Amino acid sequence: MKMTDDDIALGAAMMLLRRHGHLAPRRVAERIGELALAGDREGIRIWKRIASRMDEIIQPGAAQ
Repeated sequence: MKMTDDDIALGAAMMLLRRHGHLAPRRVAERIGELALAGDREGIRIWKRIASRMDEIIQPGAAQ
């Protein structure tokens, strides 16, 4: 079975939460900022998807 972009983003969000705990959202925001400074639009898109999935984990029902 092929993993979708959302599956990959969910896995990344879960890994970041395990690794960084309550600081994970800050780490994601920092990474998005780094990518913005570098002009990496595709990277920003991917990390925003990770941020969205992380929000769904942290605040169930918020992303409906």
